[in-house]
Amino acid sequence: MTTTWMIVGGVFFVLFLLYAMYAKSIRLRNQVLESLAAIDVQLRKRHDLIPNLLKMAQKYLDHERALMENVTALRTQAQASYDRADPQAVGQHLAVEAQLSASTGRLFNMVHEAYPDMKSAEIMSTTQETFTEVESHIAAARRFYNASVTDLNNFAQVQPMAAIAAMAGVFAFPYFEETNEAVRAPIDVNDHMT
Repeated sequence: MTTTWMIVGGVFFVLFLLYAMYAKSIRLRNQVLESLAAIDVQLRKRHDLIPNLLKMAQKYLDHERALMENVTALRTQAQASYDRADPQAVGQHLAVEAQLSASTGRLFNMVHEAYPDMKSAEIMSTTQETFTEVESHIAAARRFYNASVTDLNNFAQVQPMAAIAAMAGVFAFPYFEETNEAVRAPIDVNDHMT
Protein backbone atom coordinates (compact mmCIF):
# COMPACT_ATOMS: atom_id res chain seq x y z
CA MET A 1 0.00 0.00 0.00
CA THR A 2 2.77 2.47 0.84
CA THR A 3 4.54 1.67 -2.44
CA THR A 4 1.36 2.58 -4.31
CA TRP A 5 1.12 5.87 -2.42
CA MET A 6 4.77 6.62 -3.15
CA ILE A 7 4.21 6.00 -6.87
CA VAL A 8 1.06 8.15 -6.87
CA GLY A 9 2.90 10.84 -4.90
CA GLY A 10 5.83 10.67 -7.33
CA VAL A 11 3.51 10.99 -10.32
CA PHE A 12 1.75 13.98 -8.75
CA PHE A 13 5.12 15.56 -7.93
CA VAL A 14 6.33 15.16 -11.54
CA LEU A 15 3.03 16.54 -12.84
CA PHE A 16 3.32 19.48 -10.45
CA LEU A 17 6.86 20.21 -11.67
CA LEU A 18 5.74 20.04 -15.31
CA TYR A 19 2.86 22.40 -14.58
CA ALA A 20 5.17 24.78 -12.69
CA MET A 21 7.57 24.90 -15.67
CA TYR A 22 4.65 25.43 -18.06
CA ALA A 23 3.27 28.26 -15.92
CA LYS A 24 6.70 29.87 -15.64
CA SER A 25 7.20 29.79 -19.42
CA ILE A 26 3.85 31.54 -19.89
CA ARG A 27 4.67 34.08 -17.16
CA LEU A 28 8.07 34.87 -18.74
CA ARG A 29 6.53 35.26 -22.21
CA ASN A 30 3.90 37.60 -20.79
CA GLN A 31 6.62 39.63 -19.07
CA VAL A 32 8.41 40.01 -22.42
CA LEU A 33 5.15 41.06 -24.08
CA GLU A 34 4.50 43.56 -21.28
CA SER A 35 7.96 45.08 -21.65
CA LEU A 36 7.49 45.18 -25.43
CA ALA A 37 4.25 47.11 -24.86
CA ALA A 38 6.18 49.59 -22.69
CA ILE A 39 8.63 50.09 -25.56
CA ASP A 40 5.71 50.63 -27.93
CA VAL A 41 4.34 53.41 -25.71
CA GLN A 42 7.67 55.25 -25.86
CA LEU A 43 8.03 54.60 -29.59
CA ARG A 44 4.54 56.06 -30.12
CA LYS A 45 5.74 59.25 -28.42
CA ARG A 46 8.71 59.36 -30.78
CA HIS A 47 6.48 58.68 -33.79
CA ASP A 48 4.19 61.54 -32.75
CA LEU A 49 7.15 63.90 -32.31
CA ILE A 50 8.77 63.18 -35.68
CA PRO A 51 6.20 65.03 -37.89
CA ASN A 52 6.70 68.21 -35.83
CA LEU A 53 10.47 67.86 -36.10
CA LEU A 54 10.23 67.36 -39.85
CA LYS A 55 7.93 70.36 -40.29
CA MET A 56 10.33 72.61 -38.39
CA ALA A 57 13.38 71.31 -40.16
CA GLN A 58 11.82 71.37 -43.61
CA LYS A 59 12.07 75.12 -44.06
CA TYR A 60 15.77 74.88 -43.26
CA LEU A 61 16.48 71.63 -45.06
CA ASP A 62 14.71 71.66 -48.40
CA HIS A 63 17.90 70.45 -50.06
CA GLU A 64 18.13 67.50 -47.63
CA ARG A 65 14.87 65.97 -48.81
CA ALA A 66 16.28 62.42 -49.10
CA LEU A 67 17.02 62.18 -45.38
CA MET A 68 13.62 63.61 -44.50
CA GLU A 69 11.88 61.18 -46.85
CA ASN A 70 13.87 58.31 -45.30
CA VAL A 71 12.81 59.36 -41.78
CA THR A 72 9.19 59.61 -42.91
CA ALA A 73 9.30 56.20 -44.63
CA LEU A 74 10.92 54.57 -41.59
CA ARG A 75 8.31 56.14 -39.29
CA THR A 76 5.51 54.76 -41.46
CA GLN A 77 7.14 51.34 -41.53
CA ALA A 78 7.72 51.41 -37.75
CA GLN A 79 4.08 52.26 -37.09
CA ALA A 80 2.84 49.25 -39.08
CA SER A 81 1.25 46.57 -36.95
CA TYR A 82 3.10 43.33 -36.33
CA ASP A 83 2.53 40.07 -34.46
CA ARG A 84 4.02 40.63 -31.00
CA ALA A 85 3.91 36.90 -30.28
CA ASP A 86 6.13 36.13 -33.31
CA PRO A 87 9.80 36.55 -32.36
CA GLN A 88 10.81 37.05 -36.02
CA ALA A 89 8.23 39.83 -36.52
CA VAL A 90 9.40 41.47 -33.28
CA GLY A 91 13.01 41.32 -34.49
CA GLN A 92 12.10 42.97 -37.80
CA HIS A 93 10.12 45.67 -36.00
CA LEU A 94 12.99 46.40 -33.61
CA ALA A 95 15.44 46.62 -36.54
CA VAL A 96 13.23 49.28 -38.21
CA GLU A 97 13.05 51.19 -34.92
CA ALA A 98 16.85 51.14 -34.65
CA GLN A 99 17.12 52.52 -38.20
CA LEU A 100 14.59 55.23 -37.34
CA SER A 101 16.58 56.20 -34.26
CA ALA A 102 19.77 56.46 -36.30
CA SER A 103 18.09 58.52 -39.02
CA THR A 104 16.54 61.00 -36.60
CA GLY A 105 19.91 61.35 -34.88
CA ARG A 106 21.50 62.17 -38.25
CA LEU A 107 18.72 64.70 -38.87
CA PHE A 108 19.47 66.50 -35.58
CA ASN A 109 23.21 66.42 -36.28
CA MET A 110 22.71 67.79 -39.77
CA VAL A 111 20.51 70.61 -38.48
CA HIS A 112 23.08 71.57 -35.85
CA GLU A 113 26.02 71.46 -38.23
CA ALA A 114 24.41 73.18 -41.19
CA TYR A 115 22.20 75.64 -39.30
CA PRO A 116 23.80 76.67 -36.01
CA ASP A 117 21.37 79.60 -35.66
CA MET A 118 18.46 77.14 -35.70
CA LYS A 119 20.02 75.38 -32.70
CA SER A 120 19.22 78.39 -30.55
CA ALA A 121 15.64 78.72 -31.78
CA GLU A 122 13.37 78.10 -28.80
CA ILE A 123 11.00 75.71 -30.55
CA MET A 124 13.88 73.65 -31.95
CA SER A 125 15.51 73.48 -28.52
CA THR A 126 12.25 72.40 -26.91
CA THR A 127 11.66 69.78 -29.59
CA GLN A 128 15.16 68.41 -29.23
CA GLU A 129 14.84 68.27 -25.42
CA THR A 130 11.55 66.43 -25.76
CA PHE A 131 13.05 64.08 -28.32
CA THR A 132 16.07 63.43 -26.08
CA GLU A 133 13.74 62.69 -23.16
CA VAL A 134 11.70 60.27 -25.27
CA GLU A 135 14.91 58.56 -26.45
CA SER A 136 16.05 58.10 -22.83
CA HIS A 137 12.64 56.58 -21.99
CA ILE A 138 13.02 54.25 -24.97
CA ALA A 139 16.48 53.26 -23.70
CA ALA A 140 15.05 52.47 -20.24
CA ALA A 141 12.21 50.46 -21.76
CA ARG A 142 14.73 48.68 -23.99
CA ARG A 143 16.78 47.68 -20.92
CA PHE A 144 13.66 46.28 -19.22
CA TYR A 145 12.67 44.42 -22.40
CA ASN A 146 16.16 42.96 -22.87
CA ALA A 147 16.23 41.80 -19.23
CA SER A 148 12.86 40.13 -19.72
CA VAL A 149 14.07 38.53 -22.94
CA THR A 150 17.16 37.20 -21.15
CA ASP A 151 14.99 35.54 -18.51
CA LEU A 152 12.67 34.06 -21.14
CA ASN A 153 15.49 32.91 -23.43
CA ASN A 154 17.38 31.30 -20.54
CA PHE A 155 14.25 29.38 -19.62
CA ALA A 156 13.25 28.50 -23.19
CA GLN A 157 16.68 27.27 -24.25
CA VAL A 158 17.62 24.95 -21.37
CA GLN A 159 16.27 21.40 -21.18
CA PRO A 160 13.89 20.17 -19.87
CA MET A 161 12.25 23.59 -19.64
CA ALA A 162 12.78 24.15 -23.39
CA ALA A 163 10.52 21.19 -24.22
CA ILE A 164 7.81 22.49 -21.88
CA ALA A 165 8.15 26.03 -23.30
CA ALA A 166 7.87 24.67 -26.86
CA MET A 167 4.71 22.78 -25.94
CA ALA A 168 3.31 26.03 -24.52
CA GLY A 169 4.21 27.88 -27.73
CA VAL A 170 6.86 29.95 -25.98
CA PHE A 171 10.04 30.58 -27.97
CA ALA A 172 13.12 32.75 -27.65
CA PHE A 173 12.66 36.44 -28.52
CA PRO A 174 15.23 38.78 -30.14
CA TYR A 175 17.04 41.47 -28.18
CA PHE A 176 16.46 45.14 -28.95
CA GLU A 177 20.00 46.15 -29.82
CA GLU A 178 21.59 49.30 -31.15
CA THR A 179 22.54 48.62 -34.76
CA ASN A 180 23.77 52.09 -35.66
CA GLU A 181 27.54 51.87 -36.12
CA ALA A 182 27.86 55.63 -35.56
CA VAL A 183 26.49 55.18 -32.04
CA ARG A 184 28.89 52.32 -31.36
CA ALA A 185 31.92 54.17 -32.74
CA PRO A 186 34.29 55.86 -30.29
CA ILE A 187 33.72 59.56 -29.69
CA ASP A 188 36.35 61.95 -31.01
CA VAL A 189 36.48 65.09 -28.87
CA ASN A 190 37.80 67.12 -31.83
CA ASP A 191 34.46 66.61 -33.58
CA HIS A 192 32.72 68.51 -30.76
CA MET A 193 35.20 71.32 -30.17
CA THR A 194 34.41 74.70 -31.69
